[in-house]
Amino acid sequence: MVMFFRAIFILAFIVQSSLAFAATEKAIFAGGCFWCMEPPYDKLEGVITTVSGYIGGSKANPTYREVSSGNSGHFEAVEITYDPEKISYDQLLETFWVNIDPLNSKGQFCDRGSQYLSAIFFLNEAQEKAARATKQ
Repeated sequence: MVMFFRAIFILAFIVQSSLAFAATEKAIFAGGCFWCMEPPYDKLEGVITTVSGYIGGSKANPTYREVSSGNSGHFEAVEITYDPEKISYDQLLETFWVNIDPLNSKGQFCDRGSQYLSAIFFLNEAQEKAARATKQ
């Protein structure tokens, strides 16, 4: 009897965990140095994880040296996993805009080079529509 209840409890935990994971969404923002872009998002309630990496460019899995050469076409970016029940994509966009200089065409703040340019990488039509609306 104890094993039966333990199995039900474990199964319920797995189902609950799966449902929680299914409720997350992702957003990707490039705003200069990725290490500088992580902290503003990490502070927000509803943001689950931030992961730094590279996006764009023509080579899969470039090295830091390749990206920092400025010739790879990659951006330093942050992938944000968030709970849309706690924070909206629009709120993430607002955080993006207040943490970049949208008029700087050479990088962001003290970081210079094409890898430090700002960009929004939308992952679906709703994100594209929201991102384009905030650009104005």
